[in-house]
Parts: sequence; C-alpha cells; structure tokens
Amino acid sequence: MKTILTLLLVSLSLTTFAEDQKPTTLRGVLLEQLRTTHDQKDWFVSIKEAVDGVTAEQANWTDGKGNHSVGQLTYHLLFWNRRALAEFKGEDPGKFSGNNDETFNNFDSKQWSATVQQLNDVMSEWEKVVQSADDVKLQKGASTIAHIGTHNAYHIGQIVFVRKEQGSWNADKGVK
Repeated sequence: MKTILTLLLVSLSLTTFAEDQKPTTLRGVLLEQLRTTHDQKDWFVSIKEAVDGVTAEQANWTDGKGNHSVGQLTYHLLFWNRRALAEFKGEDPGKFSGNNDETFNNFDSKQWSATVQQLNDVMSEWEKVVQSADDVKLQKGASTIAHIGTHNAYHIGQIVFVRKEQGSWNADKGVK
C-alpha cells in the first residue's frame, strides 16, 4: 500500500511539474502566445474573456473623448490578424489603403456577433497553421507571430479598460 501511495504521489508531482513547464521550442512559444491571447486563461485576459457577454450596444459605446469602442478594437484585431494570417499562408491579404484608422472605424455594431466569431475563427486558424508549419516557414514568420501576440495583448488591455469605464467589466475574469 505504501508503495502504491508513493508511486501515486510521485506521479502526481511529475504531472504537476510537466504542466508548469513553459514551452522550450519556437513553435511551442508562438503557440502559447497565440493561445493565451485567443482563448486560454493565463495571467492576463484573452480575447475570448475580454469580449465575452458584450452586447452590440456595449460594443459600440465610447467615452466621448476620442477613445475607441470595444467593437472598434475588436474589429481592428480581426483586420490585422486576418491580414497577417493571409500573408503567412502566402495568400493575397486584399487591398489596404494604408490608413490604420480604417481598421478601427469600419466597425459596424450590427455585425458585432459576426465580428467576434470571425476573430475567434482567425485565431483558431493561426494556431492550426503555426502547429502545422514546417520549421523553415516558422523561423521566417516567428517575429511577425510574436508581434501579433504583443499587439493582441495590448488591445485586449484597451478592451478591458473600456469595459471598466462603461461598467460592463466583471472583475472576476481576472483584472480587478
């Protein structure tokens, strides 16, 4: 019985240790960045958590001081993640005037649910292509993918801030 109990404790501690380890490969690090800004819980809020429960009306709300709405920020993330994904896959990303304001201001609150779903789909696709990319392609795109994670986290923080201002943020989601 002691032997079984000892083996069980050792097994549990090894499992816990393995789960606490951070990825050590380029692919693993990039996937971690994409997943934690997409839909996995970590020490900061993911896109999924940041927009969860937001109504179209809340997504359209601004503070009247020139700051972007939750919807504009989400649309901006969709635009750039979609565009970068197309480029990474070797596809035509579509025409873009170069005016970054368009990537915020083309948000339509009537399309809020679709925008959220499309962003989720694009982020899921990012994870799939990084998982399946060969090492050469991954090395070549690593800087862009890393910047995507940083860009996403930055704007997710803005989304949480806007939601705090409008009183629609639930602090139990991770940011008090």
